[in-house]
Amino acid sequence: MTSERKGALFVFFAAVLYSIGGLCIKVIPWHGLSINSGRNLVALLVVGGYLLLRGHRLRWNRWIALGAVSICGTNVLFTMANKMTTAANAIVLQFTAPIFVMLLSVVFLGRKPRKLDVMVCGVVFLGVLCFFVDSLGGGGISGDLVALGSGLAYAGVFLLNDMPNADPISSVFWGDVCSAVIGLPFLARETDFTLIPMSSLVILGAFQVGLAYILMCEGLKTTPAVTASLISGIEPVLNPILVAVFYHESIGPLSLLGTLIVVLSIIIYNIVKERTET
Repeated sequence: MTSERKGALFVFFAAVLYSIGGLCIKVIPWHGLSINSGRNLVALLVVGGYLLLRGHRLRWNRWIALGAVSICGTNVLFTMANKMTTAANAIVLQFTAPIFVMLLSVVFLGRKPRKLDVMVCGVVFLGVLCFFVDSLGGGGISGDLVALGSGLAYAGVFLLNDMPNADPISSVFWGDVCSAVIGLPFLARETDFTLIPMSSLVILGAFQVGLAYILMCEGLKTTPAVTASLISGIEPVLNPILVAVFYHESIGPLSLLGTLIVVLSIIIYNIVKERTET
């Protein structure tokens, strides 16, 4: 297996782990910031253990700090969005990240996007509009806006390896630290520490944050940011399905249409991209 394909596989598995977030967050009866703080405390043990095993020393500079802000923003905003809107809306609106990746790449890195990338982003944007139309009647617009903000922050995650003098895993560690600290006052006020909330929190921290970010950092070493963000299209498919099956949360017809538009456009993109590069 080539390094490029291995990197893409790492990104794919990271997205699969990210997809369990919606369900676990829904079943924990805590404030969103409490959940985010708790899961990142667990994630710090996983990421810290990885750093020790690899003998990787933590670094710090302005670009690593910018990456940490992206990690923290993604963690905080996505958790809050899951408490303010449906899991389907939260994850698919976060999946606007490929659009933001292209915009940020043009503005800050001077990279001109390909026509195929631009076309796919336009279709994704159409799918996103379906969510806003559906939410206007259901009163979930504020949660959708927070989810959209998480999409912007998530774009920064895919650009971690492209920043000058970057160190993605250090950005992940410091971003998790910030995420944990921000929610500590809320976590201190929680009272329900029964089996389901605590086991869900451990799963979130160890796998959905810790291991997933490690895989993403490894994958980004050989996978371009735009490609990685689009490969992650498996996440908005699995996330709402898991929530619908285990939490019985339904989504509106326009939101369902938006999901189909976003997911199908990403699948077609990857097929076309694979054929044009072989």
